[in-house]
Amino acid sequence: MAQAQSQAQARPQPQDLPVAQAQSQAQARPQPQDLPVAWEELTSADFKKATGLAQGVCIIPMGVIEKHAQHLPMGTDIYFARQIALTAARDDYAVVFPYYFAGQIFEARHQPGTISYSSRLLYNLLDETCREIARNGFNKIILVSGHGGNTHFLQYFCQTQLEEERDYVVFLFNPAEDRETARRIAELRKGTTGGHADEEETAIMRIIRPDLVHMDRVALESGRDQARLPLPNVYTGIWWYARYPNHYAGDATGSDPLIGHLVLDSSVAELKEVIAMIKADTVALELQNRFFGH
Repeated sequence: MAQAQSQAQARPQPQDLPVAQAQSQAQARPQPQDLPVAWEELTSADFKKATGLAQGVCIIPMGVIEKHAQHLPMGTDIYFARQIALTAARDDYAVVFPYYFAGQIFEARHQPGTISYSSRLLYNLLDETCREIARNGFNKIILVSGHGGNTHFLQYFCQTQLEEERDYVVFLFNPAEDRETARRIAELRKGTTGGHADEEETAIMRIIRPDLVHMDRVALESGRDQARLPLPNVYTGIWWYARYPNHYAGDATGSDPLIGHLVLDSSVAELKEVIAMIKADTVALELQNRFFGH
């Protein structure tokens, strides 16, 4: 008799089942820390869970394959963009698209190793990529570029999103300069010029991938502005080659790794704010739909 009573007490009662089911579902529901943020690391079974946790946000970290003087890897821009994207997305869950190296880099075609696709392919590939990302459940796509030469192309790409109706919005991460960070970097810099494979980029790579930085090769070529095209108030495509034919702008000799930490921390903090802002936004897509008469 006592054994029967014990079994009856142990058996879940009808009124207890909803609570038990809710607890079970809560335990089974994936948390952000349970799922990778990198698209290529997710299983197909987990992918739908990831889109839900990301609240429709997917980040495309973009760069190019180009020479970075003699001392940095050609994928420097991609490493930087992906590093800040992955770090920010782990703090505020978003899915990060795999390495994307198709960007505007015609000005480096004369250097070995450069991958420079045609302008039509560049546009179409990014357009198709965004469409595929949207087809997989994301309606808020953030472009994060680590390559300065992509700026005008990506702004144009975002503007052309109004060419036809879409069920997603493309945003371009456009970080503002943090004055305090800029001040501290200026204090640490040994030189006053730069822009490509310089003190700053070198410092960043010394944090992200120190194994790929060759400080003994920093002075093998000049990063001095050669100013070979004295034509003010006009823009022409050969301007970069006219100034920096070695694809090196600045002097990385005195690169301080602390600069890399400052740049990375500031960039991640800004991107986290943008992710949270875009997750909460309901206006951009609504206005885009209204633009097309809905």
